[in-house]
Amino acid sequence: MRVVVLADTHAPRRWKSCPPEVAKHLRHADVILHAGDVCVASVLDELAQYAPVTAVRGNNDGPDVAEWGAPETVEVDLAGLRVAMIHDSGQATGRTARMRRRFPEADLVVFGHSHIPMDVTGDGVRVFNPGSPTDRRRQPHGTVGLLDIEDGELVAARIVPVT
Repeated sequence: MRVVVLADTHAPRRWKSCPPEVAKHLRHADVILHAGDVCVASVLDELAQYAPVTAVRGNNDGPDVAEWGAPETVEVDLAGLRVAMIHDSGQATGRTARMRRRFPEADLVVFGHSHIPMDVTGDGVRVFNPGSPTDRRRQPHGTVGLLDIEDGELVAARIVPVT
Protein backbone atom coordinates (compact mmCIF):
# COMPACT_ATOMS: atom_id res chain seq x y z
CA MET A 1 0.00 0.00 0.00
CA ARG A 2 1.31 3.43 -0.98
CA VAL A 3 0.30 6.23 1.39
CA VAL A 4 0.86 9.92 0.67
CA VAL A 5 1.02 12.01 3.84
CA LEU A 6 0.30 15.74 3.87
CA ALA A 7 -0.05 18.38 6.56
CA ASP A 8 -0.32 22.13 6.82
CA THR A 9 -1.52 22.89 3.30
CA HIS A 10 -3.10 26.16 4.54
CA ALA A 11 -5.58 26.80 1.73
CA PRO A 12 -6.45 29.09 0.17
CA ARG A 13 -3.60 31.32 1.36
CA ARG A 14 -0.88 28.79 0.48
CA TRP A 15 -2.68 26.06 -1.51
CA LYS A 16 -4.64 27.51 -4.42
CA SER A 17 -4.95 24.11 -6.07
CA CYS A 18 -2.93 20.93 -5.90
CA PRO A 19 0.69 21.75 -6.80
CA PRO A 20 1.89 19.69 -9.80
CA GLU A 21 4.76 18.07 -7.86
CA VAL A 22 2.33 16.98 -5.15
CA ALA A 23 -0.10 15.63 -7.77
CA LYS A 24 2.67 13.42 -9.20
CA HIS A 25 2.78 11.54 -5.90
CA LEU A 26 -0.99 11.55 -5.36
CA ARG A 27 -1.55 9.78 -8.68
CA HIS A 28 0.14 6.68 -7.20
CA ALA A 29 -1.56 6.81 -3.78
CA ASP A 30 -3.76 4.06 -2.41
CA VAL A 31 -4.58 6.23 0.61
CA ILE A 32 -3.98 9.87 1.53
CA LEU A 33 -3.49 11.06 5.11
CA HIS A 34 -3.78 14.76 5.97
CA ALA A 35 -2.54 15.75 9.44
CA GLY A 36 -4.48 18.97 9.72
CA ASP A 37 -4.44 22.66 8.89
CA VAL A 38 -6.20 22.03 5.62
CA CYS A 39 -8.10 25.24 6.43
CA VAL A 40 -10.91 24.61 3.92
CA ALA A 41 -12.71 21.33 3.25
CA SER A 42 -12.51 21.80 -0.52
CA VAL A 43 -8.86 20.67 -0.32
CA LEU A 44 -10.00 17.34 1.12
CA ASP A 45 -12.51 16.99 -1.72
CA GLU A 46 -9.73 17.74 -4.20
CA LEU A 47 -7.45 15.13 -2.62
CA ALA A 48 -10.28 12.56 -2.61
CA GLN A 49 -10.25 12.67 -6.41
CA TYR A 50 -6.92 10.82 -6.21
CA ALA A 51 -7.54 8.28 -3.40
CA PRO A 52 -9.49 7.82 -0.16
CA VAL A 53 -8.58 10.51 2.40
CA THR A 54 -8.35 10.34 6.17
CA ALA A 55 -7.80 13.70 7.84
CA VAL A 56 -7.66 15.25 11.29
CA ARG A 57 -8.47 18.83 12.25
CA GLY A 58 -5.74 21.33 12.91
CA ASN A 59 -5.77 24.55 14.89
CA ASN A 60 -6.53 26.57 11.72
CA ASP A 61 -9.32 24.34 10.45
CA GLY A 62 -12.86 25.63 10.45
CA PRO A 63 -16.23 23.99 10.97
CA ASP A 64 -16.40 22.87 7.33
CA VAL A 65 -13.37 20.60 7.89
CA ALA A 66 -15.10 19.07 10.92
CA GLU A 67 -18.31 18.67 8.91
CA TRP A 68 -16.29 16.95 6.16
CA GLY A 69 -15.49 14.31 8.77
CA ALA A 70 -12.09 15.25 10.20
CA PRO A 71 -11.91 14.50 13.95
CA GLU A 72 -9.23 15.79 16.35
CA THR A 73 -7.51 12.39 16.33
CA VAL A 74 -7.97 9.19 14.38
CA GLU A 75 -6.62 5.66 14.48
CA VAL A 76 -6.73 3.50 11.35
CA ASP A 77 -5.45 0.15 10.18
CA LEU A 78 -3.52 0.47 6.94
CA ALA A 79 -2.62 -2.94 5.51
CA GLY A 80 -2.20 -4.22 9.06
CA LEU A 81 -0.15 -1.25 10.33
CA ARG A 82 -1.79 0.61 13.21
CA VAL A 83 -1.57 4.33 12.41
CA ALA A 84 -2.72 7.18 14.66
CA MET A 85 -2.94 10.79 13.55
CA ILE A 86 -3.09 14.10 15.42
CA HIS A 87 -2.29 17.62 14.28
CA ASP A 88 -0.31 18.98 17.23
CA SER A 89 1.86 16.46 19.06
CA GLY A 90 3.17 19.08 21.52
CA GLN A 91 6.70 20.15 22.27
CA ALA A 92 9.65 18.20 20.90
CA THR A 93 10.91 17.18 24.34
CA GLY A 94 9.24 13.93 25.34
CA ARG A 95 7.26 13.63 22.10
CA THR A 96 7.68 9.90 21.50
CA ALA A 97 6.83 8.98 25.11
CA ARG A 98 3.81 11.29 25.02
CA MET A 99 2.58 9.82 21.72
CA ARG A 100 3.07 6.27 23.07
CA ARG A 101 0.87 7.15 26.06
CA ARG A 102 -1.74 8.89 23.89
CA PHE A 103 -1.88 6.10 21.30
CA PRO A 104 -0.76 2.91 23.09
CA GLU A 105 -1.74 0.59 20.22
CA ALA A 106 -0.17 2.63 17.39
CA ASP A 107 2.84 1.50 15.40
CA LEU A 108 3.11 4.91 13.74
CA VAL A 109 1.86 8.36 14.76
CA VAL A 110 1.48 10.95 11.99
CA PHE A 111 1.33 14.60 12.98
CA GLY A 112 1.78 18.10 11.57
CA HIS A 113 1.65 21.62 13.04
CA SER A 114 5.38 22.45 13.15
CA HIS A 115 5.89 22.33 9.36
CA ILE A 116 9.20 20.58 10.17
CA PRO A 117 9.67 17.21 8.45
CA MET A 118 10.52 14.48 10.94
CA ASP A 119 10.79 10.70 11.10
CA VAL A 120 11.86 9.53 14.59
CA THR A 121 11.49 6.30 16.52
CA GLY A 122 11.55 6.11 20.31
CA ASP A 123 9.63 4.71 23.26
CA GLY A 124 8.25 1.93 21.08
CA VAL A 125 6.59 4.20 18.52
CA ARG A 126 7.57 5.88 15.28
CA VAL A 127 6.46 9.49 14.80
CA PHE A 128 6.27 11.03 11.34
CA ASN A 129 5.68 14.62 10.25
CA PRO A 130 5.63 15.17 6.47
CA GLY A 131 6.30 18.91 6.79
CA SER A 132 4.26 21.19 4.56
CA PRO A 133 4.13 21.17 0.76
CA THR A 134 3.18 24.86 0.63
CA ASP A 135 4.48 26.66 3.73
CA ARG A 136 8.03 25.49 4.37
CA ARG A 137 8.81 27.83 7.32
CA ARG A 138 12.60 28.00 7.37
CA GLN A 139 12.89 24.56 5.75
CA PRO A 140 14.80 24.27 2.48
CA HIS A 141 11.82 22.75 0.61
CA GLY A 142 8.13 22.13 0.79
CA THR A 143 7.66 18.41 1.46
CA VAL A 144 5.25 15.47 1.55
CA GLY A 145 5.62 12.05 3.12
CA LEU A 146 5.48 8.71 1.35
CA LEU A 147 4.85 5.47 3.20
CA ASP A 148 5.00 1.96 1.79
CA ILE A 149 3.17 -0.61 3.91
CA GLU A 150 3.10 -4.37 3.38
CA ASP A 151 1.56 -7.01 5.64
CA GLY A 152 1.50 -4.81 8.72
CA GLU A 153 5.04 -3.53 8.24
CA LEU A 154 6.20 -0.05 7.32
CA VAL A 155 8.74 -1.08 4.69
CA ALA A 156 9.66 2.45 3.59
CA ALA A 157 9.07 5.98 4.86
CA ARG A 158 10.38 8.96 2.97
CA ILE A 159 10.00 12.71 3.15
CA VAL A 160 10.38 14.13 -0.34
CA PRO A 161 10.73 17.70 -1.59
CA VAL A 162 7.97 19.07 -3.80
CA THR A 163 9.23 22.66 -4.19
